[in-house]
Amino acid sequence: MSVRADAVPLQGSLFDQDEVPGLRPLASALGRQHLSDGAWVDVRPGWITGAEALCEELLAAVPWRAERRRMYDRVVDTPRLLRFYSEAEALPHRLLEEARDALTEHYAAEPGAQRFTTAGLCLYRDERDSVAWHGDRIGRGATHDTMVAICSTGAPRRMLLRPRGGGATRTLVVGHGDLVVMGGSCQRTWEHSVPKETHPTGPRISIQFRPHGVR
Repeated sequence: MSVRADAVPLQGSLFDQDEVPGLRPLASALGRQHLSDGAWVDVRPGWITGAEALCEELLAAVPWRAERRRMYDRVVDTPRLLRFYSEAEALPHRLLEEARDALTEHYAAEPGAQRFTTAGLCLYRDERDSVAWHGDRIGRGATHDTMVAICSTGAPRRMLLRPRGGGATRTLVVGHGDLVVMGGSCQRTWEHSVPKETHPTGPRISIQFRPHGVR
């Protein structure tokens, strides 16, 4: 794992005093925002208890990988660290399995719902790490409505959403165990990003649960 020498240390939320990671009730605290073209976003603040302890455990336990990508005429480092867990792999913490199964059960009645089967983990080491505008449109997500659930641990970061092709941007600030679920046509008709910040931030780990064949 690559850690920057001047990175801000992880600082826990004053509202998250639970030391043992767990899950709060889901259904009673979810709030849905309807977007456009059949897209929607559900938000459950503070779904994971002990989220800072979970972040610390994942920081140490996950075999983080740096990736490189071509940008114009050169190859550059992807500005975050990654680890993808396929359906056949054990997840690095028992709470991730519990969260995946709870999400599958809760959203089973949604139109076109599929089980959440994979987990992609992203480590944003500090304010310089980011992810550009995109939708999860590889595989089934390119042609069908699908859901992507994101659990956020560690320092809060902005998550931006906008209609594909341009339009007004919506901002969510997620961290400290927050849950965001993007559903309906969201992956096909909207885009999301995590921009760089202008102020120092500590590490954030984003845990993305997806159905089979969606990336």
